[in-house]
Amino acid sequence: MTKNGLFGALALTTALTSAAGIAAAEDTLKLGYIGGLTGYLAPYDQPSLAGVEVAVDEINKAGGIGGTMPIELIVRDMRSETAQAFVVAQELVDEGIDVLITPCDVDPSIAAGQVAQAAEVPAVTSCASTPTLPGVVGDYMFSNYPADNLQAAVLAQYATEQGYKTAYVLLSPETPYTERLPEYFMVAFEAMGGKILGVTEYSMGQQDFSAEVTKISGLDALPDVIMTAAYEPDFPAFLTQLRNAGIDTPVLGSDGIDSPTTLGLGPIAEGVVFTNAGYADEGSDLAAFYDAFETFHGSAAESAFTATGYDIVKVIAQAVQDAGSTDGPAIRDAWDAVKDVPGATGTITFAGGNRVPLRAVALNKVTGGELDHVGTFVPDAASVPGPDEGDH
Repeated sequence: MTKNGLFGALALTTALTSAAGIAAAEDTLKLGYIGGLTGYLAPYDQPSLAGVEVAVDEINKAGGIGGTMPIELIVRDMRSETAQAFVVAQELVDEGIDVLITPCDVDPSIAAGQVAQAAEVPAVTSCASTPTLPGVVGDYMFSNYPADNLQAAVLAQYATEQGYKTAYVLLSPETPYTERLPEYFMVAFEAMGGKILGVTEYSMGQQDFSAEVTKISGLDALPDVIMTAAYEPDFPAFLTQLRNAGIDTPVLGSDGIDSPTTLGLGPIAEGVVFTNAGYADEGSDLAAFYDAFETFHGSAAESAFTATGYDIVKVIAQAVQDAGSTDGPAIRDAWDAVKDVPGATGTITFAGGNRVPLRAVALNKVTGGELDHVGTFVPDAASVPGPDEGDH
């Protein structure tokens, strides 16, 4: 999938319906989607929307939710701007949407979610993974992606199992994701007996990481592993300069680097291990989804964000079916109680999770320009840092 190929002809400010052209009606679920379809969020929100479209088409071809309620998908591009997320969320609420999907970042999701909260419209972020997000917005806000503290615990467990005793952390305080996920890692790694040798901050969007690389190379002893939640364009720049400086320390990353850019780095990215929502083993539900995705869009899925977009709609459909209504409070209550909803990335449960999903985390390793499946993990609850833990 290319940014201009799949989405270039997309009328971003008009309603999107299934191929069957189902018209809005009283028994139709109006599903709003706000994404950064342009700007820095495009590598995440574009694939997410593409997965949402597959699920909407699949459900509508079966007659709709419960076989009777079609979904009308209405899309807005917030251009990766938090203020614009607020504006288009209000537009969608004014159009009478029943459920809202918000962008793949915490700040615009909070902005859009607050609009939905005030209107009693259930909302869910496509892949923002800050575990405190639903609590910040209110009881109509849900998360979809494996939470940052869960990803951090899996990375710390992997590092410990690899025999890594020391770690160095690169973080940016400019977003909760790039700051808190590494902090959660530090908490979990130290609890497992590891030692943090140092923490370096970077500014998002910077392209010169020579100062950060120099700090690492100047340590008395190089760390066993380097961990960061940096993503495009920061992660490729940092990793390239790290390797060019002759530092071959293993690097652990998070789901933000699940993109073709990472694989496109070639030997520079060799051995990088990172978290995401799943891996398409042969015969798996995720592999079947990727086949369905390619059939629908005519191109291969570029990342697991397509699958988690698909999964959002499956969860929403289950909540609406359980609620037996498009009433906001009814959907919210049903959503909060759903268990074991089958999705492309596995079963998803919200019951008991404070509107944060309980789901497995996959670890993938870059090998020869391809992804290898290290394993899929559900860490012991005791090893997962609390949402408020960690402060460097």
